[in-house]
This record gives sequence, C-alpha cells and structure tokens, in this order.
Amino acid sequence: MQLRMPRRLAAAALVLFACAPVGAAEPTGWQQPSPAIRELLDAPALPRWQISPDRQTLATIERRRFSSIEELSRPALRLAGLRFEPGCACPQGLVQILKLRLRPLLNPDAPERNVELPAGGLFHDFSWSPDGQHFLLQRRVDQASELWLGDSGSGRIRPIAFVKLNTVLMQSEPAWLNAHEVVVATVPDRRGPPPVRGPGGPVVQESQGRASPERTFADLLRSPYDEALFEYHARSMLTVVDIGSGLSHDYGTPALYTSIGVVGTGNGASGPSGQFLLTERLVRPFSYGLPWDDFPRVVEVRARDGRLLRELAKLPMRQGVALDGVPAGPRVFQGSPFGDAAVYWVEALDGGNPARQVAFRDRVMRLDPPFIGEAQEVQRMPHRFARLLFLDDGQNALLTEVDRTRAWTRSYVLPLNGSQSRPLFDHSLREKYRFPGTPLMRTLPGNGRSVVIAAHGELLMNGPGAGPRGERPFLDRMSLKDGATTRIFQSAENAYEQPLLLLDGGRLVTQRESPTEPPNLMLRDGSGSSALTRARDPTPQLRKIRRELVSFKRADGVEMSFWLWLPPDFKEGDKRPALVWAYPLEFADDATAGQISGSPNRFNVFTGLSPLNLLMDGFIVLNDATMPIVGDPRNVNDTFVDQIVANARAIIDKADELGMVDTRRLAVGGHSYGAFMTANLLAHTDLFRAGIARSGAYNRTLTPFGFQAERRNLWEAREVYQRLSPFLYATQIKEPLLLIHGELDNNSGTFPMQSERLYQALAGTGGTARYVLLPWEGHGYTARESVGQVQWEMSQWLRTYLGDPRVRAPD
Repeated sequence: MQLRMPRRLAAAALVLFACAPVGAAEPTGWQQPSPAIRELLDAPALPRWQISPDRQTLATIERRRFSSIEELSRPALRLAGLRFEPGCACPQGLVQILKLRLRPLLNPDAPERNVELPAGGLFHDFSWSPDGQHFLLQRRVDQASELWLGDSGSGRIRPIAFVKLNTVLMQSEPAWLNAHEVVVATVPDRRGPPPVRGPGGPVVQESQGRASPERTFADLLRSPYDEALFEYHARSMLTVVDIGSGLSHDYGTPALYTSIGVVGTGNGASGPSGQFLLTERLVRPFSYGLPWDDFPRVVEVRARDGRLLRELAKLPMRQGVALDGVPAGPRVFQGSPFGDAAVYWVEALDGGNPARQVAFRDRVMRLDPPFIGEAQEVQRMPHRFARLLFLDDGQNALLTEVDRTRAWTRSYVLPLNGSQSRPLFDHSLREKYRFPGTPLMRTLPGNGRSVVIAAHGELLMNGPGAGPRGERPFLDRMSLKDGATTRIFQSAENAYEQPLLLLDGGRLVTQRESPTEPPNLMLRDGSGSSALTRARDPTPQLRKIRRELVSFKRADGVEMSFWLWLPPDFKEGDKRPALVWAYPLEFADDATAGQISGSPNRFNVFTGLSPLNLLMDGFIVLNDATMPIVGDPRNVNDTFVDQIVANARAIIDKADELGMVDTRRLAVGGHSYGAFMTANLLAHTDLFRAGIARSGAYNRTLTPFGFQAERRNLWEAREVYQRLSPFLYATQIKEPLLLIHGELDNNSGTFPMQSERLYQALAGTGGTARYVLLPWEGHGYTARESVGQVQWEMSQWLRTYLGDPRVRAPD
C-alpha cells in the first residue's frame, strides 16, 4: 500500500515514515528526548546586550529561546518568496523579547530599570534612537504591528497612536531623520478589503529564446489572484513619527516600498534642507519564477518632506542574469550620511557576465544635490563590487571588491573628493590566519547611520585571531595611509575575550568567556579589568564535558581538524561510538583549507539542533569536522566525492589513533549541505554504520542552474550533477539513513521533496531508512516540540544502529 502525504499536517501532529515494514506510518505525536537533553533544551538563553549609541546605557535583553508549534501555525501567507502574517503585516518567526532591563553602562552596581512589557502581544525588535535617549520596540498583536517608544532614563514605554507598521517588505531598522523623527512603513489607511479569489483560468508562462538561468525558489506567485494579494498586503505608506509629541504624518501615496534610506544629515551646516530620502519600490510586472527582490523596481530620491525630486533608475526584472552574475544596469544604491548628501551606486562594465574578459568589471557612480544632470564616475574596479562603507571622518570610504576567479577580496580607501583610491588590504575569502578583521563602527547621532570609526587616520579592526591553536580575538589600529597595524588588545590564551567598544582614555569594553565562565561584559583600563555584567551559567551540567581540538592531515597532505567532545560520564579507558558532524566547504588552495577556526576557551552552550546535545546520552561527537573541497573554483566539484571520501578516511584514522572512539560504531551526519555530504558518503563508501541527514538536497538534477559553489549548469556539467546525486545511487546506500525535513522548507534547492524522493527510492529498493517530516517548520527548526523530536530521533537512531554508548562492544 502506498502512503500519501497529506497536503497539510495538523498542528500537533508529526508524520513519520519508517522502513520496517516499508511504507508503514507510526502514530502521530511528539516524542521527548531524554531527561538530560530535555533539561538542556529548557534552560533559559543567555542574555544579549546592546550598548546605546551615546555609550551611556546598557540594555539587557532576554529572548524566548524556542517558538512553539502553535506559534508557527498562526495564519500566514506565502507569496513572492515571503512568509508573513496578514493580520499584523509582519513576517513569521518573530523572536519574542521576554524581559528588558536598562542601567548605566559603566556602573554595574546601579539598580536596573525593568521595562514593563504589557501582556497581550509579542514584543520584538529592540533598537536605540541615534542619541541613545530613547528606544523603539515593536509589538505584534493579532490585527496590527505596533510601534512603541521607550525612555532610556526612566524605562517607561508607550505606544505610538494610530501607527500600524507594515514590515512585509520593509524588515530593516527604521530610518532616522534625526534623534526625534523616524520614518517607518505603515499600513495605508482605508485600503479596503483584500482581493477575493475568482473562478480563475489557465496560468501561462512563456520563454522566447533568451536564456534566464534561475535557481529554485519556494513560495512564488502562481496566479493573478496571488499577485493581487501580494500587492494588497505588501503596499505601505511612508510615515514620519515625531517621538517627542507622538504625532505622525504620511508622505505621498502608498507603494510597494522595499527600503528607505536617509541621505545627508539633519544637523550641522547643511541643515534640514540638506537631507533627503532614498527610496526603492517594486512595480509590475511580477514574476512567477522569481522572488520579490528580483521584481522590477524604481529607485527615487525624495525631499525630506517626501516630495519626489528625481527618478534615479527604473530597474527591470532580474531575468537573464548569468550564474554568479549581476544585472547589467545600475544597482546597490546608497546615500552619503554626511552633509554632502550625495547618492552612490554601482554599474557593471562587463554586462554583468563574469565570464566576459574585461579590464574593469564595475564602476562606482556619484550624483550630488540637487540631483540634476549626469552622475560622475568615482572609481573603476577590476573585480566585482562587494560593499561601500563610509568613514566617520567624512572624507573617505572603504570600498571592497571580490575576485571570483581567485576567491579573493581586496579593500581600498576611496577619497570622496574624487582623488585616486589606494589599496589597503587583501586576502582569500576563506582566509582565517591572515584575516585583518572588520572595522568597528559607530552610529551618527544626527541620522542614525552607521559609519566606520577612523580616528586620527586609523581604523579599529576587530578580528577572531584564528591560529593553529584556535582563536584569540584582537583589536588593531590600521593606518589608512599604508595599512600598517598596531595591536591594541588580544585575548589571553586561557579565555575568549572579544573587543566591542573603545572608550575615551584607552578604556576598552569587551565580552569575556571561558570554559567555566559564561559571557559577560568587561571594562579594561590601565589598571586591569572589572566586570560590567554578571550573567549566570544556565547549564552547569555542561561543565563536566571535555573537548579537545584535534589536528591531522589527509593522505594528500591537506591539513584537517575536528573538535573531540567527550560525554560528562566518560571515563579513562572508555571506547564509545561516535557521531561525525560536518559541513563541506570549498577552498582555492591547500593553505587556507587547513586553517583552524573555533577556540577551546569558549563557554559551552548548545543550540537546540546541535548534535552536541547527544553527549548527554553518552555518545562521543566529532563536531565541526573539517570537510575541505580544494580546487579551482570553476570546477572544484569534479572531485567532490573523491575528496569527501578522503576526508572521511582521515577523520576515522585519527579517531582510531586517539583510542577513545570505537571506529566500528561510527555514524556521520549533517544539516543542509552537510546532509548532502552524508548521503554521498553512504552511497560511495562503507565507512559508517549509519547516517543522519537533515534538510538536505539529494538529486542535483532538481537544482539544474547551480548549487552551493557550483557555477556550471546541469547541461554544462552533466556527469558532475549526476555523480553528486545520491538519489541516483540509492541502491548503493546500504547503511541505515535517518532523513529529517521541515514541511515548509523554503531554502533554495532543499525543498521537502528532496527527502521524500530519496526515502521512496530507499524504501523501494530495500534500503533501511526513516523519514521524519516536521509540520510548519522551515529549513531550520525553531519550535520547542520540533527540536525535542529531532534530538529524540537522532539519539534513538544512534542507539539502534550503533548500540548503547555506555556498553563497550566486544573486541
């Protein structure tokens, strides 16, 4: 009897498929992991801290760790690649703020001000005003998304009357005109009822000879009714809110706004007349094959009062773009945060096609107020534009490009006065040991824009400090003149301490943790350090767990590593079954492939989906096992299978050498691309006793226009796509395979059909498999019920096919 999957699963149901007997379904209902794992999952999350832009106030935020199936099953629409709740005009998956407390940053003994969050809704998305004197919160209720204003001094909050936010498309932080006025997207007044579905008719798509290679997307528009519904719910009004008076007023007419940017500053010599808005909005026609961010759009610059000054660009549908390419016209618009109020954008010089041989691929353009006449070319770039960051000196920007052929990135200092740029630093995209860090930034008090700190001609570069013995975070001064660096701070060898904020007088705010101490903020000065926060350990039982960084080489000399995690009850002389958990990464050379990330000095806190939770059930875990795929980025996947097999052999040989792992009882697992790796290892080796594959893709012919780092399409590399499709090798998968997938996985290429078809192939050819479909879940699983089920499934699977981890198998 063939079992058919229901189109919609009940909110409290979990449908399981198992191969004993083939096609049988187990009773629905949620399973609970062991008490030890359940206790870990139910522990509170560590607090998060946000320092106000004026560096005076510290916000301590406690957030909900997991959602619930009831939360995930709230009424929602899935249109144009978006998932949102129509009642509140807000996205699904909001993370609830449970508690919010404020106090002076540098006075840990000062009493905290508890912000009272009224019941009756879900508070989320905390953000500071540019001057730090106020803060904003959003609250979701059934029929609205509200904007709330808080006072940093008192901690009191109040709703902004008559403002209903629309964050269907506008999911970024609000745009501040100054410290007292903010522009938000709101639901238009009197928009009428939503469209009604009619009898409909045939839906036709047509191609007329122009190549348009597109990756696979979920939740796309499928009918004229979908188009009308999307337009109805995504249309918003630009609304200016005065946080002092609580009054608001609308700009212009409703449109499908996707972004609002503030250009210029409301303070200083330019005054309010030197400040503008940069807006982008979608226009028809919509696509049934692309998500919303590829729809046609119009980019406009507006006066501070919302009046249209100039249409900067009318961008067509993003169709016909080469794989790894960019649109041929202008793109990436952003405004200067300073008084010059210039608008910048990027234009391709190679037609957007990375295969075309040209001297320069991109150029940066600039248009100054009053935004008439032609834009001026600022900089030509030999490689593809990556980002433009403005420095707080108001004179320079940091311009970054990426060379896709070498997998290399380079950053330049770009003078804003039109002078020639100069290289500052460059490195491999996968570089860890020589990575110079990322620049510290600050918020401008006049308009809330983030800019790079550039004091006295130097950047402050914050990096993880990776090395052969693990990471030691650092803070460097980097000269804008020649890129020379001076180290200000580096974490000690027995802790993991990240620099966050450099204060006056050389004082430094850091976040420090160690294997026995949870993360806390510290203040460092010339006399030593003192604690600014006192977060407690939510899971003291994890302190009994041991971990070790293990380095080794595969047969061809490529450096590899894994983190060896031992259960809390592990005793000297034990030899236990283990789970290898990995995720493949591509590298252009052996040197970067062997570089180590992570630190033995981090405080152990496990996420709900982490395989490390299985330590509590007695299994050893070889976590973050490196799985390097080394080669020319253009054809690195030609040897994908050979390299993961070589990686697996090296991991097993090293584990056997350590003497703690029973290598006869090994399982392999991974999530997403790690699941793809897992299925390929089971299809092409007999190195493992079992596998766990979560939310993966197993038939590459269903992702014909590229996947992960693959740049060729199926018809250009047919043999590679077929060889990398474990679905086509289902008869070779002899080891038991646990497949887990979210019912509503919307990640490109990993639709639930991938797991369903592989399960059917295994079941139909006599394989041993189990397919677990989690209702209402996407690519990553967020409900408390789901993460508990996943941990139970993984533990039971390992116990069934590797045996009791606490019972030593006979030699």
